This record gives sequence, C-alpha cells and structure tokens, in this order.
Amino acid sequence: MIYQPLGKTGIVVSRLCMGVLTISPLQSNLPLDEGADLLVYAMQQGINFFDTAKIYNNYPYIKQALAQSGLRPVLTSKSYDYTYKGMKESVEQALDEMGIDYIDIFMLHEQESELTLKGHREALQYLLEAREKGIVRAVGMSTHSVRGVMAGARAPEIEVIHPLINQQGLGIMDGSREEMLKAIAFAHAAGKGIYAMKALGGGNLLNDAYNSFAFVRDLPSINSMAVGMKSRDEIDLNIAWMEDRRVPALESRVARQPRRLIIEDECLGCGKCTEHCRYEALKLENGRTVVEQENCILCGYCSRFCEQFCIKII
Repeated sequence: MIYQPLGKTGIVVSRLCMGVLTISPLQSNLPLDEGADLLVYAMQQGINFFDTAKIYNNYPYIKQALAQSGLRPVLTSKSYDYTYKGMKESVEQALDEMGIDYIDIFMLHEQESELTLKGHREALQYLLEAREKGIVRAVGMSTHSVRGVMAGARAPEIEVIHPLINQQGLGIMDGSREEMLKAIAFAHAAGKGIYAMKALGGGNLLNDAYNSFAFVRDLPSINSMAVGMKSRDEIDLNIAWMEDRRVPALESRVARQPRRLIIEDECLGCGKCTEHCRYEALKLENGRTVVEQENCILCGYCSRFCEQFCIKII
C-alpha cells in the first residue's frame, strides 16, 4: 500500500480510503459481524483510512472492527449540523458510538459554496474548539461543487477537502470536470489535504471501472481516494489497481458480483431520469423515483439526468 501525508494536517493516509457507506444500512446493509470483518480485512491489507458520516448510521461496524483488530486507523466523519450545539452532539455521538476518544478528521457535510460555509459558522467554530482540545485532529468539508472546493481552499480553518471528481464529471453540481480539476489543484496548492470521492460515479462508471479508477488515482493533486467496497474481492481489486496492477481473474469475479440500482432519499421526484430510461425501469411513485429492478440493465445512463446525484449502482 502507498501512503501520503494529507496536506498539512500531519496525518498520513493510505492512498486508498475505504468508504464505509457501501456496507451500511443505506446501501448493502451487511450484517454487523460481516461488515466489521470486512473492515478488519481492509486494515490487514494496509488500508488505514476510513470515511463515514453521521447520516450513514454505521458507527457500530467501525467500533466492532476496532475492537477485533486492535488497530487504530485514520477515521473521518461528517455532519450536516450547522449550529454549535448540533455539531457538538454529532462529534460526541461519533466518539461514543465508535468507542474512541478522538477522531482524526471531522467535516462539514456537503458544502456548496462560500455562502453555505458561512451559514455553518457556528458548527465550524465548535470543530475548531474541538481541535484545540484534541478531540478532533483536523477540520474539513465535503463538497460536490466547484464553488465549494474554492470556498474551502480560501478558508484558513478548513484543512481537508473531500471533493467529487470522476472522468465523466458525473455529479458535479455547478461546473465541468475541467473546472473541478482546476479548483482541486488550487486547493492542493493552498496546502489542503485532498481525498476524492465518486471515482466510479456512484457505480455508474462500472462499465469502464479501471480507467475511471486510474483517472482519479493519477491526479497529482489527490492525496487519497475514497471507494466503497462490500467484499474482500473488491478490496483486493482496488488495492491492485492502486498499485497499478491488473488481475484479470479478480476483475472478472468482481464484475460478476450481483448489483442493483438504488435511489437515495435526496430524490426530489423531478422525473427527468424516468423520462430518459428506455427500459421502463424507473417510475414516479408518491413523489419520488422507484426502480423496477427486473427491467433495469444497470447501464447507469439515468444518472446523467439526476441533478441531486442520488442514483447509485451498488
């Protein structure tokens, strides 16, 4: 495994970060023992960086994995809270439910611009105080927008940025792939730690998985990249790809794993995806999109029409 410093935080992370959302109740919903075993396996293979969030409801997996392994990886969590009190409660919940006395990185979840960052000033103030007390080692933000990356780059309080980037530009809220790349490079030059998300476009780029992975892996401004993994084979494959190794038999096994399309709770029921699904696999029901799994061929084409980026293949 390859390791890098995360910006100027003093934290050293594996270039492959495991996104814990994939095993969680919101997605694969693995049994607790199975999910914890998978996290332990990832640690044993050299992954020392795990990304989660309050909304993912998966802290028990991490707590059990830490107890089983006896290891202490780098942990990141995030919260949408915008008040001082709310963020304090979110950090305390993370510490309690993971059974830890400090967290490496805590983030403002999904900041869109300098305006949303300003609107979270109270929450940010708590995180800065928590950092001074040693409860949080570094403060950061996640974002799907170019403006969000630029806002974080210009904010001295923000040490780590977790931006969305992939070779197709899927999910970028307010600009092109090239504009996002320029913003990430600007943030990196400003000394921010950068770890990317959605290299595979929420599963929608699985038909070109290696090239999509390699595109983000090879970006010079990226310290690490978070990838969701729900099996040992996926962990082994992503480690191989991070080391620029192709393993055809492993790639074939992973490609054969059963997958499904999901619509996350952020769906606004706009209907754009249903209009563009030629297989009649999507329909509107009670104000949101639902999937007719028997009709879905997992092409991922519908995701290009979702402004909320809530269509995923897992």
